[in-house]
Amino acid sequence: MNSYKNVSVINHPLCEHNLSIIRDKNTTAEVFRSAVKRITYLLFYKASEELETEEIKITTPLEECNSKVLSNKKEIIIAPILRAGLIFSDIANDIMPFATVRHIGMYRDENTLTPIWYYNKIPIEFENPQDKIIFILDPMLATGNSATDAIKLFTGKKVPQKNIKFVSLISAPEGLNKVQQLFPDVKIITASIDNCLNEHGYIRPGLGDAGDRIFNTVEN
Repeated sequence: MNSYKNVSVINHPLCEHNLSIIRDKNTTAEVFRSAVKRITYLLFYKASEELETEEIKITTPLEECNSKVLSNKKEIIIAPILRAGLIFSDIANDIMPFATVRHIGMYRDENTLTPIWYYNKIPIEFENPQDKIIFILDPMLATGNSATDAIKLFTGKKVPQKNIKFVSLISAPEGLNKVQQLFPDVKIITASIDNCLNEHGYIRPGLGDAGDRIFNTVEN
């Protein structure tokens, strides 16, 4: 049962089915990527359900009517954490082709489990930061170190916490607790809350290294 505030878990049969596929160590990279993409659609429909709309008039082949479209007063920013987050951004672009993509590059030091930055495509400052809606994308929310660093990048530019969504495939309690302690108003959307982290900072039962499995760089 999910007892976390501002954390949404996708409880859907199709999500559970595809989670089983990506957890299986014998799943090929091709099948893994396909299953991740199917889960990502479900995650983004949930993550985007609070986007603001405005009413317009359109003319159908039969008559004029009122209809709703996304508000143009908000700028939507997709921020995938490289490299594993790229598979999320492909789907996000399909769903929201009008969004801006801002890549974030960091990798984890395997000894300290702290993130090391190597790429940042975020502006020095935002004009009207209160009008930005941010989707930070990373398949694994493990220790929470990368997640909180990415969130700080936007809150440091005065984007309100409530405007930030963190989207992940699988989350560990340790990562959820850290994000919620530092950023209680950031919403987290995930497909599963797993048991814990192991001594190497990997999620259990998890699915291994998401980036390696997505890009077929698993070493035997």
